[in-house]
Amino acid sequence: MFLTISSLAWCAVALVSALPAPDSLRPRAVTCPGTFKKLSSADWVKAANPGWNLGNTLDGIPTEGSWGPAAKPADFDAVKAAGFKAVRIPITWTDHFEADGKTVNATWLQRVSDVVDYALTRNMYAIVNVHHDSWNEFDLTATSDYTSFESLFYNLWLQIGTKLACKSSLLAFEPLNEPTGSIAAQFTELNKLNTIFLQALRDSGGFNAKRVVTLVGPGEDSLKTSQSFVRPTNITNPWAIQFHYYSPYDLIFGAWGKTTWGSDADKATLDADFAAFRGNFSDVPVVIGEWEANNLIETSARWKYFDYLQTTAKKYSFTTFLWDNSATELDRSVEEFRDPVAVDILMHAVAGKPNAVPDSTTDGSSTQTSSAFLYHKVGTNVTDQSLTYNFNGNTLSSVSAPNGNALKKGIDYTATGSSVTYKASLLSKYITATTVAGPVTSFTLKFSKGAPLTAQLVQWDVATLASNSSSAAVAAGGDLAIPITWKGINRPAAVQAVLPDGTCLVDTWTVYLPALQQCRSTYGNQWDFDSGHVIIKSGAIQAAVAVAQPVKFTFEFYPRQPGNNATYTLTV
Repeated sequence: MFLTISSLAWCAVALVSALPAPDSLRPRAVTCPGTFKKLSSADWVKAANPGWNLGNTLDGIPTEGSWGPAAKPADFDAVKAAGFKAVRIPITWTDHFEADGKTVNATWLQRVSDVVDYALTRNMYAIVNVHHDSWNEFDLTATSDYTSFESLFYNLWLQIGTKLACKSSLLAFEPLNEPTGSIAAQFTELNKLNTIFLQALRDSGGFNAKRVVTLVGPGEDSLKTSQSFVRPTNITNPWAIQFHYYSPYDLIFGAWGKTTWGSDADKATLDADFAAFRGNFSDVPVVIGEWEANNLIETSARWKYFDYLQTTAKKYSFTTFLWDNSATELDRSVEEFRDPVAVDILMHAVAGKPNAVPDSTTDGSSTQTSSAFLYHKVGTNVTDQSLTYNFNGNTLSSVSAPNGNALKKGIDYTATGSSVTYKASLLSKYITATTVAGPVTSFTLKFSKGAPLTAQLVQWDVATLASNSSSAAVAAGGDLAIPITWKGINRPAAVQAVLPDGTCLVDTWTVYLPALQQCRSTYGNQWDFDSGHVIIKSGAIQAAVAVAQPVKFTFEFYPRQPGNNATYTLTV
């Protein structure tokens, strides 16, 4: 079943009728050679699991390459080799119309077709959509007169459908990414757009009337979709429903110092979100078209999130597509995943195999610990180190050195209950008086089932900034990049920003959060980093200028414990 809403109250809603295709825009329908293997939406969704997003690529504004590397066949080879079965191909069309404002540039349409074939020729499933146009020409909040809006939407999908009409049944369509809207009239219009989309596909001909589609609700948000989606009356295509999952917000987007996850409450929230959506769409195949766990968060927390989300998605028969903005998952310069353990965990969870996962702190009120790392502080004695794991019913099979050779149990390490202790005699082979700060080596743990894990040995000291203060004027209205010498994990964990009296520069309500989150600012909004700098963003500098007081920025690093930070004072 699925639920609907009218005037923001639960009730029955009249189904939306199709928009007739304007005669002037209705071309002769495509006729395709060959045959089409029609798939049910349930079969398509099941076979496409798991999927991956070719993000910040064809959806870049103004064009491919503006936000990241252009797509190439080798990207699809790497994704398929990792175990992904499908690729969602987000596409922004805004800057690819001809001068008449409605005809899509033929070269761009061909480029889209070619990239789709990168997937289909590898026997991978694919989704094509209209992506960031939801911010632009199809922004439901920008107008209440949708007449021209609807005509352009129909015309766009007519052209997309015509160009891709003869592709195989591995290709599916999604009408509009994360449509805007927050009121009943906008929800009603979105339901109409779903109907217009279906009519355009049918009018384009070819195999499109038989092709799988994944319909959407406002924002592709699970709650708004559950409340407002109305099944189109004109639907003949096999269909699924799509939503996106970026929760909890602070964890996923690096906000307010949130770097932990995995408590019973965390898991219960995720399960409840999925259960609610499945309850509202009990007889409809479901696709989570985007999800991610920020790779800035503590590594153990990230691995636990990957495992639990995938395990829970399998419980409710959801197919998932991992979001990759071209800088988080697949390193397209070498065609390797940046966090192969996370991907391996994902694949085993999809297959229903229980993963062992490392323990880590699950709240923000104390020093944060992690069993993904063996941390050694520069200048201290090398001692035994114990890491704990949740074995999830597995047993530890082996621990191996970087060269693949098995370590000797009882000599190099011991295993008792949920703990693995790495002996000082082993660690001293890698940590010496001349070892520089930074990642040193990794040990691999294999279990009776599930993905292998790594324990990375890191020699650390407090990172140092090239300077510790400046005037806001130095930034000249832009960002302020401060050179840094990293001495451990080469990324900040969080950044605190406070005024002289201890007041938060931004988000003053964070004083009510746990200690490790109070007055912490948000990645991308107030701070950033690169390989040689920590960066105070212009938004934070403008906030400092607005209050006309000096601001102390405290850059906190991993391991997240007292004293592992560097401060910078911005004067105004």
